[in-house]
Amino acid sequence: MANSNTVSRSTKLGVEERIAAIEALKTKELDVLVVGGGIVGAGSALDAVTRGLSTGILEARDWSSGTSSRSSKLVHGGIRYLEQLDFRLVREALIERGLLLQRIAPHLVKPVKFLYPLNRPVFERLYIGAGMLLYDLFSYTGGRPPGVPHHRHLTKRQVQKSIPSLRDNAFVGGLTYYDAQVDDARYVASLVRTASFYGAHAASRVRVEGFLKVGQRVVGVKAHDLETGERFEVRARQVVNATGVWTDDTQAMVGERGQFKVRASKGIHLLVPRDRFQSTMGLLLRTEKSVLFVIPWGRHWIIGTTDTDWNLDKAHPAATAADIDYLLEHVNKVLAVPLTRDDVEGVYAGLRPLLAGESDQTSKLSREHLVAHSVPGLVVIAGGKWTTYRVMAKDAIDAAADALDGKVPQSITDNIALLGAEGYQAAWNKRGKIARAFGVHKVRIEHLLNRYGVLTDELLDLMRQRPELNDALPGADDYIGAEVVYAASHEGALHLEDVLARRTRISIEAWDRGVSAAPVAARLMAGVLGWDEERIEREVATYLKRVAAERASQEQPDDESADRIRLEAPDIVTVK
Repeated sequence: MANSNTVSRSTKLGVEERIAAIEALKTKELDVLVVGGGIVGAGSALDAVTRGLSTGILEARDWSSGTSSRSSKLVHGGIRYLEQLDFRLVREALIERGLLLQRIAPHLVKPVKFLYPLNRPVFERLYIGAGMLLYDLFSYTGGRPPGVPHHRHLTKRQVQKSIPSLRDNAFVGGLTYYDAQVDDARYVASLVRTASFYGAHAASRVRVEGFLKVGQRVVGVKAHDLETGERFEVRARQVVNATGVWTDDTQAMVGERGQFKVRASKGIHLLVPRDRFQSTMGLLLRTEKSVLFVIPWGRHWIIGTTDTDWNLDKAHPAATAADIDYLLEHVNKVLAVPLTRDDVEGVYAGLRPLLAGESDQTSKLSREHLVAHSVPGLVVIAGGKWTTYRVMAKDAIDAAADALDGKVPQSITDNIALLGAEGYQAAWNKRGKIARAFGVHKVRIEHLLNRYGVLTDELLDLMRQRPELNDALPGADDYIGAEVVYAASHEGALHLEDVLARRTRISIEAWDRGVSAAPVAARLMAGVLGWDEERIEREVATYLKRVAAERASQEQPDDESADRIRLEAPDIVTVK
């Protein structure tokens, strides 16, 4: 905990810090208030506060509870955009990939290797190879090495050796290349926590229900604390609308139509066990509409994604049986032993916020972002992709800074490491010694270092004080009790779903989607958050209803049916 003489705050983002943040939001006028706690909103808060601006950030649900926790978990340049000749976007994303890998979050962002199988021996190898060469060259243009190896050409024999589970007639050779992957929800939680450390006032479960205006100028927001029921006003010289697929809804509260519209595109992903097919790398496959990724993810494979229009409930996009069958059908075209529905251990659906108006097909809509001062005092940031969140945040705060009196420093987030990043490599190098000192397996220490970086020390302290917290959670052997306690005390988790779906990924990685872990995790959280028996039971019951509704929705034939079934499970509401 930082002492009172420092310029920064505690590394904790717990209940006490939330209460203090709300008190500050009620009593002072901010320079910048960010609405939306996804990747772009969190990035905007960090960008603003590290420029010396007084900053607040509000999120209606949990941090990254929307799009930002339901991505393909990739930090990538977007190799398919080369074919669309969007070279600027690819170069920008590759530079950001290098920054995230090497400077900003080396503990959370890791290189991942992919194979592109070739079906035609000469032309396709030349065509795809030229694109991958360009991809490699762009990755060097940021003034530092890319942080991943360059692409390679493989013969058919080399492909067979690397991925024995591919059908022999599915390829004549291949090319390998690297991108990076990330636990998207964990990254956003770390990003908000880092912004809080530098002095941002961060509060989740606070819904913005309207804007304060003086004439035509926005001067703040009307907020509703969903945990206590309290309604209050937050005043700010500039408000940033970073609400992703909810951008149009948020803009409607101002009484002004936005300068651009955001269209939601649904993408679903499947998780299957890693042992269902043998491969030393991921796969990039072409489909008739786009591309399909098979991504190594710990003891699992992630298979995705789809790209379809979505006009229903934005908070809970639902995967259908048709979505799942589409992905299985396409990946089975290259596998010697086909996957079936019985192999699917997890499913999740997310919405991409695409800038509308350029195409009727969501797969053709822009991944570029736009920033606009739609009305005085209100900056809107929309579009973009996960990988380029830092650039989007910088552009949004640049626009806000231009409207503030006085000279505001330039963005410095290209050199701000997330909490846990500094010293990570040194900690990784002595992970064996750490494991022996604490009497735990080295794999457990590696797991913690790759989720918390050097903040792993704080979890080890918990485990020293309470050895039972080293026990794995039921049905989720990769996660231990200390992580649940830490999520509630340090990472802003206020509800059971926050822990099982976002601080950990038990809701998509466990065969039972976290049903066995839920009662144990709820009791661990209760000790931190002061829940009574009735509250524990309500949290568990709400989570179990969510799991049942998601499973049932995934049996439905179409979006409308799936949406209706998914919405039968209520969200947790603390205020009655």
